[in-house]
Amino acid sequence: MKFFTKKKLLLVLAIIVFAIALSYHQNNVLTTTELDVHSDELPEGFDGYRIVHLSDLHSKSFGENQKRLVERVKNENPDLIVFTGDIVDQKDFNKKPGIILMENIATIAPVYFVTGNHEWWSEEYSSLENDLEGAGVSVLRNSSELIQVKGSSIAISGIDDPARAEDSYAEKGIVSESIDSLKIKMSAEFSILLSHRPEMFSVYQDHKIDLTFSGHAHGGQFRLPFIGGVIAPDQGLFPNYTAGKYVENGSAMIVSRGLGNSIIPQRIFNRPEVVSVTLHANDQ
Repeated sequence: MKFFTKKKLLLVLAIIVFAIALSYHQNNVLTTTELDVHSDELPEGFDGYRIVHLSDLHSKSFGENQKRLVERVKNENPDLIVFTGDIVDQKDFNKKPGIILMENIATIAPVYFVTGNHEWWSEEYSSLENDLEGAGVSVLRNSSELIQVKGSSIAISGIDDPARAEDSYAEKGIVSESIDSLKIKMSAEFSILLSHRPEMFSVYQDHKIDLTFSGHAHGGQFRLPFIGGVIAPDQGLFPNYTAGKYVENGSAMIVSRGLGNSIIPQRIFNRPEVVSVTLHANDQ
């Protein structure tokens, strides 16, 4: 009897150790996802242009001074880096990990940032915005810029997260109005939009955005084989847009699974993600 009791105890301990190791691995070991976007609208000068997409850090650190994450970004040799919101967490506000990250990656390539809901919920965004700009980051707040390469140009725009709205219907209207305000500045052949909310994909399509980068969904938090993400903010159970590339009506959207956690502290089969996108000047 004692022998069997000892075996059971060892089994329980082994299960506990495995669970702890799996939890650490799923929440801390970075993965890189490589995606391609093809478009006839893309100027030839941007063929092969590489964009690293980060999102939803939620004040998390990946080694001292974000060393592991910075190395991942650097290894992709990006021409541009975009961050689509929630660099901080409203519940446990700490901007230092995000600012350290931005200071480091801004030495690799130009960095563009838009807000997520947690920036607004924290009520600390004014100081955070100043720190981001001080770190060398271009903060897009319902604004656009032209990126020029080899005599060609594309438009990159970013909109504020609509977290101030009282309901999802109002949020959709705010997003649409924000994009409307960019029409003149988005007259380039190819348009990139940074917007935190992937559930607004139909709005981006309506405005004929060529390529949108989003986050917010945390990859569905838990991912199941053949099913995908289980739950996401503002999309509920078995959400439609959680990770990867989506193409509808001539409009593409890249959704990052994100880097950190917020309300739910655990990821399953959904490791923190660096997304590397290569643009191609043809439709395939």
